[in-house]
Amino acid sequence: MKNRAGRKIKAGSGNAEYNCFIPAPMPPQNPSIQYDDEMIYLISEANRYIGRLDEVTDTLISPRYFVYMYARKEAALSSQIEGTQATFSDLIKAEAGMADEVPNDVKEIENYVKATTYGFDRLETLPLSLRLIREIHGILMEGVRGENKTPGEFRRSQNWIGGYSISTASYIPPSADYLNGCLDNFEKFMHEDDMMSPLVKAALIHSQFEMIHPFLDGNGRVGRLLIAFYLAANDILHKPTLYISKFIKRNQQAYYDCLYSIHSKGDYETWIKFFLTGVIETAQEAVDIARSITTLREEDLKKINAMGRTSENAMIIYEGLFDKPTISIEEAATKLNVSVATSGRLLERLFEEGILNNLDNRKRKKIFVYKRYIDIFNKE
Repeated sequence: MKNRAGRKIKAGSGNAEYNCFIPAPMPPQNPSIQYDDEMIYLISEANRYIGRLDEVTDTLISPRYFVYMYARKEAALSSQIEGTQATFSDLIKAEAGMADEVPNDVKEIENYVKATTYGFDRLETLPLSLRLIREIHGILMEGVRGENKTPGEFRRSQNWIGGYSISTASYIPPSADYLNGCLDNFEKFMHEDDMMSPLVKAALIHSQFEMIHPFLDGNGRVGRLLIAFYLAANDILHKPTLYISKFIKRNQQAYYDCLYSIHSKGDYETWIKFFLTGVIETAQEAVDIARSITTLREEDLKKINAMGRTSENAMIIYEGLFDKPTISIEEAATKLNVSVATSGRLLERLFEEGILNNLDNRKRKKIFVYKRYIDIFNKE
């Protein structure tokens, strides 16, 4: 069976014979992508909202605070799509040092954060490439589920999606014999200087990667990161502030249906429209988050400026909360170079002003949290 997305071929032999799918090289041909009025409208709207997101992010006092937290929210959601139970709040608590042992689920999210940071830093010196993809995968899979499935290396054996065995799979990616050819074409497409809309190309890069499924585990997470990396590498977004995992998680079945329709029917257009809708909704939500942070900061600054002699130290603590929204009395004492008693009184004052909340009183190391800030990111 063949369509413009690729063809099925027989692999294996005898009782172990099966059909795997070999994706056709990008971009789609016979026909090429069909740009109807709906798609043209969605491309225009998506570009408009991305521009608005860039503008709003630039007006934040410290955009890196927003990027820091937004990346953590994305990490939690992307990991949850793969079955991780830990939440954004669990990650924040782990980073606050509240757990003697970090659960594996939280480690998966932490790895995603590390991979995101590493990837954007690496793009400063290395093009978006198969090499970078392998490096990202190695970080994602370190010390978590799937760590025994060759982290950082493309597979040398067959994998499949859905079902308990290859005979009941809903999709079987290309066999290892065809993998290198598929990946070579994929890398060429990423770097091809064409006239395609970057957002349409980002959609195709993601769907093609998922059809190739080059790793034994972790393909979904890497594929979603590729969207953000591609947009950043091509200067569509100046800061890594567009992550689509929340939209995918909210519309998970529709997402799977769209990808299934590509290899089963060669229908790229439905997927591209789904993706563009996700970009629009995601950018809108990110803009709302950025504006909510600005409003929250203005409200809290009024309270801090009215604190009299302690306002200067309170401001130092407060600004740091955007980077790390939890703080202990001991950490505050070190940061301000004051006694534990003095820092304790200051944090209690910020608590009384409604800026901080108690996070954990069970330990001697009392921890406070900037809860209203976290709550902005925690909205479903």
